[in-house]
Amino acid sequence: MKQVLCPGQDTRYWRAGDIFEVPCGGCGNAVEFFKDDAARRCRACGRRVVNPRLSLGCAQWCEHAKECLGFDPAGVEGKDALDMPLTDRLIDEVKRVFGEDRKRIDHALSVFEYAEEILKKEGGDPKVVAAAALLHDIGIKEAERVHGSSAAKYQEMEGPKIAEGIMKDLGLDGDTIEHVSRIVGSHHSAVDIDTVEFRIIWDADWISSIPDLYNIDDRDKLEEIIENLFKTDTGREIAKSRYL
Repeated sequence: MKQVLCPGQDTRYWRAGDIFEVPCGGCGNAVEFFKDDAARRCRACGRRVVNPRLSLGCAQWCEHAKECLGFDPAGVEGKDALDMPLTDRLIDEVKRVFGEDRKRIDHALSVFEYAEEILKKEGGDPKVVAAAALLHDIGIKEAERVHGSSAAKYQEMEGPKIAEGIMKDLGLDGDTIEHVSRIVGSHHSAVDIDTVEFRIIWDADWISSIPDLYNIDDRDKLEEIIENLFKTDTGREIAKSRYL
């Protein structure tokens, strides 16, 4: 059954200027906003950029606003869909672990951004999604040091204990630590886990990775891959709109 968007979310009803760019206060990079985004992450430096032109329209009175937007517009001031102080600290840890490896930092930020977008439609625990998105590849450096390889199986072997240590230091609760560690330990193999949070991370990781792994000019093959590979309807639709 095809999902029907309300007029406020349906971009066919948007006007010129409802999608716009705002310079990041940290590095000056242009950050693209939709009019109903509360905040976005700068993909260049990871800084949280607040939407200075936030327009909630009908969401200010609609009883379905929270489900529609992924956050409660009644409490939007100073707050995004995810726990921003936590994500700021997680990003700092990602940067600490990866050091000068800009490519892997950028990938973690990209996966986080896509995971946040999928979360708004699919639901799930925002804290688990934020931590798993940012920490999913955290074992790469240790895998390279110990095994001489960043192969998926070594990432999954080394990543959980590093992620667990970071989350404990940040004061996350035991259930969140256990859930995120399981995702980090299965984010390539999908072994013994199929939670909504895992499916969000799986799809966000693949959306970010497709250009590095597949020929995006082979549209027929890519469409087949997207149709079979993705685990959420939202992730699949984002991948199609991004690459097809």
